[in-house]
Amino acid sequence: MSGLLATLSRELRAYFVSPLAYVILTLFLAMNGVFFLLIVSYLSDPRAGGSITPLRYYLGDALPFWLALLFIVPVLTMRLLAEERRSGTLESLMTSAVTEAQVVLGKYLAALAFYVFLWLPTVAYAVIVARYSAVDWGPVAGGYLGVLLIGALFLAIGVFGSALTKNQIVAAMVTFAILIGLFILIFLDGLLTGSAAKTVLGHLNVVEHMSEFNKGIVDTRRLVYYLSSTFLFLFLATRILAAKKWR
Repeated sequence: MSGLLATLSRELRAYFVSPLAYVILTLFLAMNGVFFLLIVSYLSDPRAGGSITPLRYYLGDALPFWLALLFIVPVLTMRLLAEERRSGTLESLMTSAVTEAQVVLGKYLAALAFYVFLWLPTVAYAVIVARYSAVDWGPVAGGYLGVLLIGALFLAIGVFGSALTKNQIVAAMVTFAILIGLFILIFLDGLLTGSAAKTVLGHLNVVEHMSEFNKGIVDTRRLVYYLSSTFLFLFLATRILAAKKWR
C-alpha cells in the first residue's frame, strides 16, 4: 500500500508541477468554452428547434467532445511508463519494495485525478445554464458519470499503450490507434442489422452509452463493462511490466 501511495504522490506532483499540465488545462478549457458558447448560440436560434439541452450536446452528443478525449488521453498517459523505461528509472523502481501492480495503479490514479481536475471547472456551465432555465440535474449527473467512466477506460488504454514502448510519441500513437479502433467498431455497429455481431458491438458502443448517461439512464451493464474493461487494460499493463522486468 505504501508503494502505491508513494507512486501516486510522485505522479501527482509531476502532473501539477509541470508547466505542460497547465498548458493542457488552458487549451482544454479554452476549447470547451468555445464549444459550449457555440452550442448555446446555436440552440438560442428559434430555427434550431428540437428539445436537446446545451449540456446534453456538450457532454457527448457532438463530435468535439470525442475529439477532445481522443487527443487529451494520449497526451496525459504517454509518458507514464514509457518515460520511466527510457530513462532507466523503472528498473530501479522495480528493484525496490514496489510491485508492478502498485506502479501501474499509482500512475493510473494520478492520471485519472488530473483528468477529473480538467473536467471540474466545466460544472460551471451547468450552473450558468441553471440561472437562465430549468435544469434536470439527474441527466447532468448521469452525463458527468459517463465522462468519468469513459475517461477511466480510455486512460487505462493509455497506460497500456505507455507500457508497450520506451518512446512517448509511439505510446501516444498506440493509444490513439486503439481508441480509433474502438470508434471503427462503433461505425461497423451502425452498418450491421439484426445479427449477433451487432449485439456484441452494441455493448462496445461508447457513443450510445454516453447518450444513455445523458438521459439519466444508468444501466448496471454499462457500469460492469467500463469497470471490467478498465481492469483488463490495467492488468495487461501490469503483465507487460512483469515480462519486461526480466529482460
